[in-house]
Amino acid sequence: MPSLELFDETLDINSTENYDLSAQISRDGLSFCLLDTIRNKYVLIRSFEPEENKYFNAEKLQELITQDDFLTRRYKKISIIMPSRKCTMIPAPLYDPAKKDELFSFNHIIEEDNKIIANKLADPDTFLVFAVSNSILELINNFYPGIHPAHHIKPLFEHISHSRKNTGRDYIHVHIERDYFNLIIFNNNMLKFCNTFSYRNISDILYFVLNVFSKMEIKQEETIYLSGLTEKYDDLSSNMSIYIRNVKFAVPSGNFTFSYVFDDMELHRFLNLFTIVNCE
Repeated sequence: MPSLELFDETLDINSTENYDLSAQISRDGLSFCLLDTIRNKYVLIRSFEPEENKYFNAEKLQELITQDDFLTRRYKKISIIMPSRKCTMIPAPLYDPAKKDELFSFNHIIEEDNKIIANKLADPDTFLVFAVSNSILELINNFYPGIHPAHHIKPLFEHISHSRKNTGRDYIHVHIERDYFNLIIFNNNMLKFCNTFSYRNISDILYFVLNVFSKMEIKQEETIYLSGLTEKYDDLSSNMSIYIRNVKFAVPSGNFTFSYVFDDMELHRFLNLFTIVNCE
């Protein structure tokens, strides 16, 4: 059974060739949404999460995809996100696709099941080199041949690229995954900081964020935007509000709207899933 499911009454399983499918697939879970491209409206979201302290393997993900009534159908466009804590950003002029494994290994160890792939980012002008599970990548290639997966930072930067133009000097974003988070800071439209931190509890997240604030001399009056696995009034946002005056939740934006069934949903939780349709 899905941990989350919302769908509009106009959803038509026989009209999926008029829909865009966006899916996020990893050992941490499987989530997907459908965009009705005729109305430019999101009409379905469905999410499956493993039990606490457990993960999905390739066999379980294959079972979920095979048994789902939407995931094996034909679509106008398909976008796949493969989140990963291990990634490296390379300035575009320095990137050599033949050396992506070598570039990645400067910062990370390539493990046995790792496959190294790359995404081009427009803003900033970089390549994102990251490790994914090769067994899960093969699964994705079997179900969705020809689809090049995106790291979750790609749609995150796409969102930030549009959102930071409406802010003042700094744009600060914290994106929370299951056991790691990304901290991204722009100053005067220049990327100043982007890093991934592992965490075990809320105190770890607060420590890393406030430590970076201190070292970069960022005032606590600045606004920080949250997305991913956090909620309004939960321990993270409540405790962060003690130290940082303006804590807001990122709102997905683009050439799309949401069905009314999403009205009570905290959209920031699936910010990357909704935003991947904006990416080239």
